[in-house]
Formats: sequence, structure tokens, C-alpha cells
Amino acid sequence: MSDRPIGPVVTGFAPPPPPGPAIPGRFVTLEPLDPARHADDLFAANRGHDWLWDYMPYGPFEDQATYRVWQESVAGKPDPFFFALRDNRSGKVGGVASFLRVDRPNGVIEIGHIQIAPVLQRGPATTEAILLMIRWAFEAGYRRVEWKCNALNEPSMIAARRYGFAYEGTFRQHLVVKGRNRDSAWFSIIDGEWPRLRAAHDAWLSPQNFDADGNQRQRLSELTAPLRQIP
Repeated sequence: MSDRPIGPVVTGFAPPPPPGPAIPGRFVTLEPLDPARHADDLFAANRGHDWLWDYMPYGPFEDQATYRVWQESVAGKPDPFFFALRDNRSGKVGGVASFLRVDRPNGVIEIGHIQIAPVLQRGPATTEAILLMIRWAFEAGYRRVEWKCNALNEPSMIAARRYGFAYEGTFRQHLVVKGRNRDSAWFSIIDGEWPRLRAAHDAWLSPQNFDADGNQRQRLSELTAPLRQIP
């Protein structure tokens, strides 16, 4: 038998299920994307904010019909699997996010295609939506959750670290998006890191962490920063 290192044996692993069900939370509910229910409200929420699409491979959309056609082209697909984000307090839909690059045999899944309208930005609903997706993935049995973004997209880079993702490097000249070069920054969380990260997520989501006006007392980044394995 060879003495060369070949990695530890993976025990107790079975391919996890594909994404699919709605994911309810305290501030937000993730609903499988349905153009009949979500397209018109989301187009209205995004109207006049073309900068929201700067780092996306599609958009902005010139009119409601065009946006609805795009939603119809992606809704219901197994990969990427899109959710609409509905604010539980207002009842309004204010964004989308998806699971993609779903690699069930290896237990790897990515979170991406995140597009949040101003009505849902800077509130607990958006943060909770991503935390719910991370939790669903690990509780479903995935071993690794990934986050990739344009390396020039500083808000996305900051968000990845805030959620607890560890930076793994930048793939240079990874893609051509809308005729422009994209270097892609890669982040991940692996299952061995998840128990402590979940405790941090739970602490942030705790009712005790919010005052009467809904303002957070402790930032999520303060809870996750000590837990990231890679700077």
C-alpha cells in the first residue's frame, strides 16, 4: 500500500436532497420563485435602481414584461434554484436568492444570485434569509457551502465574511460578464465549522439581540469574526 497521503475517509455521508421547500424564518420567508406571484412586485421594488444589477450577469430590465420573461426563464429550475424573499412584517417581496452549483454526490452547494431591492436592504430580513439558507444546507447534509462574487464587489465580500464564510482565494480572469473581465473571490463554510457558526447565528437572531425598534444590539460580524478559519 502506498505511503502517500490520500486524505481522510469520509464516513456517514449520503448525498443530501436537492433544494425545494419554502424556508420560513422570524423576519423573512423564502418562497420558491413563482413569476405569477413575485415578478410584478419585484420589478416595482427594483425600478429606478439600475445599479442593483452592476455585478449580476443579467439586468437591468427595461420594462415589467422583460423582467417577467427573465423570471419565467429561471423559476422552477433545479439548479439554480431561486427563492423570492418575503418580509414577514410588511408582507412585501423584496429580493431573490438561489442555491446553485448543487453537487449532491460531493455534498457541495453554493448560495448566489442574490439581488435585494432597497425596500429590503439594511434590515434583519435579508441577513436572516442568508442565514436560513446556510442552515438549511447543513441540516440537509451538505458538507460545504460556497459563496462566490466579483472581487470588485466590496459589499458582497464584506457580507460573506459577516455570515462566517472564510476567504479561500481569487480566481483571476474567471469569467467574462457583460463584456467585462471578472475576477471571482471564493469563500466557504464547511460542516466542521458549522456548529460554532450556528451558535453565533442563533445569538444574532435571538430576540434579546434587538431593541424595541428592531435595531441590533450586537453585530453579526462581531459574533462570527473569531470563528472564521481563514482570514
